[in-house]
Amino acid sequence: MPVINVEDMTDLDKAKMEVTQLKTEVKLERAKVSKCCEEITEYIQSGADEDPLVKGIPEEKNPFKEKGGCVIC
Repeated sequence: MPVINVEDMTDLDKAKMEVTQLKTEVKLERAKVSKCCEEITEYIQSGADEDPLVKGIPEEKNPFKEKGGCVIC
């Protein structure tokens, strides 16, 4: 898709471009935020048992655990 420099366009071209965008947006299916939030909350809570950020990583499976302590002499 070519890059369009809006500063070089006439006011009529800008208005046509805006109308085209608005026609595209009006066709989008909309959902209520409250319903979407409920669905997202249910999805997150359904996977919380397997989520390592919530449950934590067992020490034996943690690839980032420190191999040894730091000793200052």
